[in-house]
Amino acid sequence: MIRHKIYTPANLRNELMISNERPSPFKGLPQRQPRPPVQEDTLKSEQVQIERKTIAFILKENPRGRFLRISEDAGGRRNAIIIPSTGLAEFQKLLDEMIKASNELPPNERS
Repeated sequence: MIRHKIYTPANLRNELMISNERPSPFKGLPQRQPRPPVQEDTLKSEQVQIERKTIAFILKENPRGRFLRISEDAGGRRNAIIIPSTGLAEFQKLLDEMIKASNELPPNERS
């Protein structure tokens, strides 16, 4: 004879509930100290307003080298990318190609 277990809402809840009271895998690990801030020197800074966005170009230098930080501020949200100075010529080449393509391609006619 096969016996089936009958579940009531109370015992079903107890059987299927996943507890959040598990030991943390990080407990007992040493706490890492926050990294000290890296000294950065600003070499040049410019910004441009395009429509509703403010885009800032900041050339900086720190002990690891020079880099360009490009930040976008749009409606209170800020995003940034950092390009090491060793990649600026390649970045410029790709940017020039995108500008050329944008000027040569006809606008997309959406209806």
